[in-house]
Amino acid sequence: MRALWTAATGMKAQQFNIDTISNNLSNVNTTSYKTGRAEFKDLFYTTLKRSNIVDEEGRPVNLEVGHGVMPTATKKDFKPGSFIETTNTFDVAIDGDGFFAVLLPNEEIRYTRDGSFKLSVDDEESTLVTSEGYTVLSEDDDEIIIESGLTDITIDDAGYITGRDEEGDLVDIGRLKLVRFTNEEGLLSEGLNLYSATTASGEEIPMEAEEMKSRVVQGYLESSNVQVVDEMVKMITAQRAYEINSKTIQTSDEMLQLANNLKR
Repeated sequence: MRALWTAATGMKAQQFNIDTISNNLSNVNTTSYKTGRAEFKDLFYTTLKRSNIVDEEGRPVNLEVGHGVMPTATKKDFKPGSFIETTNTFDVAIDGDGFFAVLLPNEEIRYTRDGSFKLSVDDEESTLVTSEGYTVLSEDDDEIIIESGLTDITIDDAGYITGRDEEGDLVDIGRLKLVRFTNEEGLLSEGLNLYSATTASGEEIPMEAEEMKSRVVQGYLESSNVQVVDEMVKMITAQRAYEINSKTIQTSDEMLQLANNLKR
């Protein structure tokens, strides 16, 4: 019976849906986490009879039956999350589109919206890094180095970093590298709040200070955009769909038992 295999695909699909929802709920407090949504498509159909109208007579519709469902994509919702005030000098959030760029130890570049940056101290200077120690890149793809003795570190709306030396003079430190993508939903999630560019996302597009529509906010972090209530409703819906598909399998099995008992 087709129903056995069709319902099995439904159970697998809802299991995948629950996996996605579970990941969203587990990251409800993860900085800058973006909600994932499972997307599905129906499988191929068996056409038993085709529509056939000749001289205004005949069958106007097809007689066909489907074979279930399959997961096709997990779409990220890059809608900004709310801001949480931390008052930390090197906590920054992006108000609008865009990503920070960081350099991994293998010299590959990754992108993140997690602006909880730290200082890696080395003798008389410090380097701006992520919580994992990855280098935060400047707009020139260089390290952002903060000399010893600089105070009153400020990061403005465009990402420019300045400080004051011991004599009170303003010192330019550099500018955070800010980029955007033609199709940010095509970015590959790699964990640790990092994304990598793919063919689907397109190459990075630098966000020039003069043309920026987004702004950098110092002393704040972007929270997760997961809506717990929405995810709970989705979870209940997925659970009910899973139960209905399992009931379909039980019903199909009972029908087969009835058919087998006809000869007795």
